[in-house]
Amino acid sequence: MLTTALITALALVLILEGLLPLLFPNFWRKMVLSAAQLPIIQLRMTGLALVLIGLVLLLLWG
Repeated sequence: MLTTALITALALVLILEGLLPLLFPNFWRKMVLSAAQLPIIQLRMTGLALVLIGLVLLLLWG
């Protein structure tokens, strides 16, 4: 059961991550190049914020 849930979650992440470059490749490239120029601390804080938001969502609706 847990394995199925993890594979389903991974599949959804891959689908969602793939939509932007599939549908808007020029915008996606611009955003990736822009993100590459950000300071490391800003990237880490963004990653931390996303993890915390994900955890809150899981706790509230998971």
